[in-house]
Amino acid sequence: MSDLKKKINYTVACVNEFASRFNIAAKEAFNYLYEYKGIEFIKEFYDIERTLSIDDAIDDLTLICRNNGGSY
Repeated sequence: MSDLKKKINYTVACVNEFASRFNIAAKEAFNYLYEYKGIEFIKEFYDIERTLSIDDAIDDLTLICRNNGGSY
Protein backbone atom coordinates (compact mmCIF):
# COMPACT_ATOMS: atom_id res chain seq x y z
CA MET A 1 0.00 0.00 0.00
CA SER A 2 1.34 3.43 -0.89
CA ASP A 3 2.17 6.03 1.74
CA LEU A 4 -0.57 8.31 0.44
CA LYS A 5 -3.18 5.58 0.73
CA LYS A 6 -2.04 4.82 4.30
CA LYS A 7 -2.36 8.51 5.22
CA ILE A 8 -5.81 8.72 3.67
CA ASN A 9 -6.98 5.57 5.46
CA TYR A 10 -5.62 6.87 8.77
CA THR A 11 -7.30 10.23 8.28
CA VAL A 12 -10.63 8.56 7.50
CA ALA A 13 -10.28 6.38 10.60
CA CYS A 14 -9.57 9.44 12.76
CA VAL A 15 -12.54 11.34 11.35
CA ASN A 16 -14.84 8.37 11.96
CA GLU A 17 -13.57 7.84 15.50
CA PHE A 18 -13.90 11.55 16.24
CA ALA A 19 -17.48 11.44 14.96
CA SER A 20 -18.20 8.40 17.10
CA ARG A 21 -16.74 9.94 20.25
CA PHE A 22 -18.80 13.10 19.93
CA ASN A 23 -21.89 11.41 18.47
CA ILE A 24 -21.90 13.48 15.28
CA ALA A 25 -22.03 12.60 11.58
CA ALA A 26 -18.76 11.81 9.82
CA LYS A 27 -19.27 14.74 7.44
CA GLU A 28 -19.79 17.11 10.37
CA ALA A 29 -16.66 15.70 12.05
CA PHE A 30 -14.60 16.22 8.89
CA ASN A 31 -15.84 19.79 8.47
CA TYR A 32 -15.09 20.55 12.12
CA LEU A 33 -11.61 18.99 11.97
CA TYR A 34 -10.88 20.84 8.75
CA GLU A 35 -12.07 24.20 10.08
CA TYR A 36 -10.17 23.95 13.37
CA LYS A 37 -6.91 22.60 11.91
CA GLY A 38 -7.31 18.96 12.97
CA ILE A 39 -6.90 17.64 9.40
CA GLU A 40 -3.82 19.82 8.96
CA PHE A 41 -2.45 18.38 12.22
CA ILE A 42 -3.01 14.80 11.02
CA LYS A 43 -1.24 15.56 7.75
CA GLU A 44 1.71 17.23 9.43
CA PHE A 45 2.20 14.76 12.28
CA TYR A 46 0.99 11.53 10.68
CA ASP A 47 4.29 9.73 11.32
CA ILE A 48 3.99 10.34 15.05
CA GLU A 49 0.22 10.10 15.51
CA ARG A 50 -0.05 6.73 13.75
CA THR A 51 2.16 5.19 16.44
CA LEU A 52 -0.32 6.18 19.17
CA SER A 53 -3.57 4.50 20.08
CA ILE A 54 -6.59 5.84 18.24
CA ASP A 55 -7.93 7.17 21.57
CA ASP A 56 -4.73 9.16 22.10
CA ALA A 57 -4.90 10.48 18.54
CA ILE A 58 -8.49 11.63 19.07
CA ASP A 59 -7.46 13.28 22.36
CA ASP A 60 -4.74 15.14 20.44
CA LEU A 61 -7.17 16.20 17.72
CA THR A 62 -9.63 17.43 20.33
CA LEU A 63 -6.94 19.52 22.00
CA ILE A 64 -5.67 20.96 18.70
CA CYS A 65 -9.17 21.94 17.64
CA ARG A 66 -9.99 23.52 21.01
CA ASN A 67 -6.76 25.51 20.81
CA ASN A 68 -7.93 26.78 17.42
CA GLY A 69 -11.39 27.84 18.58
CA GLY A 70 -13.33 24.58 18.42
CA SER A 71 -15.92 23.61 21.00
CA TYR A 72 -15.79 19.78 21.14
